[in-house]
Amino acid sequence: MYELTLNTGHQMPALVLGFGIIPPEKVCTTVRAAIECGYRHIDSAWLYGNEKEIGDTLQDLYKEGKVKREEMFITSKLWAQFNDPKDVRKGFMESLNKLQTDYLDLFLIHIPCALPKADVPLPQDKNGAYLYNNVVHYVDTWKEIEKLQKEGLVRSIGISNFNEYQINRILKDCSIKPAVHQIESHPYLADVKHIEFCKRNGIAVVAYAALGSRTRSWATDNDPVVLEDPVLKSIAEKREKSVAQVAIRFQIQRGVGAVAKSVDPERIKSNFQVHDFALNEDEMKLIYTLDKKWRMFDLEGFLGGHKYWAHQENYSED
Repeated sequence: MYELTLNTGHQMPALVLGFGIIPPEKVCTTVRAAIECGYRHIDSAWLYGNEKEIGDTLQDLYKEGKVKREEMFITSKLWAQFNDPKDVRKGFMESLNKLQTDYLDLFLIHIPCALPKADVPLPQDKNGAYLYNNVVHYVDTWKEIEKLQKEGLVRSIGISNFNEYQINRILKDCSIKPAVHQIESHPYLADVKHIEFCKRNGIAVVAYAALGSRTRSWATDNDPVVLEDPVLKSIAEKREKSVAQVAIRFQIQRGVGAVAKSVDPERIKSNFQVHDFALNEDEMKLIYTLDKKWRMFDLEGFLGGHKYWAHQENYSED
């Protein structure tokens, strides 16, 4: 199994099973299929609404002797409605308790933007406009996250969906360097410069949407589909592999973790089978040429008006 060494000294499995938009009723069979074929890294989040089911299933697997807690690497993320420093611990503890564990291996700030408390993840006013909390700064959120690591409640801490300016603010103003940055990345968004920036600063990168996240709810018929790319298909056919395996191998081979998501046991197993082949230099170069700088999770419609949304052009807090 491929592993990345974090700046905390801990080993993180590079192949990750993601649980975004997986309904609670599908969680049990998904976790069991993943553990059976070798996954040991589970990527969860308060936002996904299925952490209790993940925790229940893992507890059953521990009792059955199928896997031990110490063999697992469990990631969760702080949702934006808990970014206020006074709420960080509450958000963390909700995930910790639902996952039914004494510690997390990795805890991330899901997005740098704080949102007001509400009954829905993305609150709106009566006219449908999204509501923001532009007062809470992500640096203050991070300082509270640091306390959780210092107390031993989480082994490594990190961020997700940040930009270089924001990372530099954390590096400058805080005492603990992020161990991981989770970002969208796939053959249509190689994000080479940002990944190089993270590596230079000792921050491991994990790519979500590594297979193109075709099931996202806002996808349109005009969006490009990563797994239908003819170049990837050609490489896959030559290698007698699936296109998904090639896309995952691309990330792993360049030292980036890859989040793959499926509820189908056969696909879960297939996505894990990337250890028995390697892409050659020409194939890697060819995949890099597919980069369209196309971000399917720009979420401009939801977060574009937030002061700290990372993907605004010419981002600056001045």
